[in-house]
Amino acid sequence: MLKIGITGNMGGGKTTVSKVFGVLGIPVFYADDAAKKVMKDDVILVDELKSAFGKSSYFEDGTLNRKYIAGIVFNDEEKLAKLNSLVHPATFRAFDVWVKEFNNTPYILKEAALLFESDSYKMCDYSIMVQAPLEMRIGRVMKRDGLSRVEVEGRNAHQFSEEKKSQMADHIIKNDESQLVIPQVLNLDSHFRSLGLSIG
Repeated sequence: MLKIGITGNMGGGKTTVSKVFGVLGIPVFYADDAAKKVMKDDVILVDELKSAFGKSSYFEDGTLNRKYIAGIVFNDEEKLAKLNSLVHPATFRAFDVWVKEFNNTPYILKEAALLFESDSYKMCDYSIMVQAPLEMRIGRVMKRDGLSRVEVEGRNAHQFSEEKKSQMADHIIKNDESQLVIPQVLNLDSHFRSLGLSIG
């Protein structure tokens, strides 16, 4: 079974594109959602986070104190790197468990904002980059999340540039309104299904 990674910078539309693959019957692992789950359920990770950032990282009921963690890492590259170095391996473990649920599908998709930054693309056979122009991406995120332009640019600064990701990716999907997304997805779906069948 092929493992396909899909990524894109904030506002690029990677989640929307992933959902199109899902409609086609392809299982999708959403790494950001999985990261939130392991930060709550992975006992090893919870202990590591408390050790690294203090017991205030969690409320008494066991839920993550996201505001507290965000306040620590937002403007501190070293602390952010530490957080990622703990969360990414736990998310990788969750992905390995999740993959085992699917034996009768030609391929699965792993949707991750930091696919290349976290090196998790190395766990995949191929990768897809969802592209959109910077101004379009900023506008989408400002509208979607109610953020200022400065806030969006600050968050985007923690990711590789779109140019770098595009160079690293095996396939590109353009989500810039210059062409329809669904035909691009259908073409890749057909390609990956044929590859999966030939390997199987």
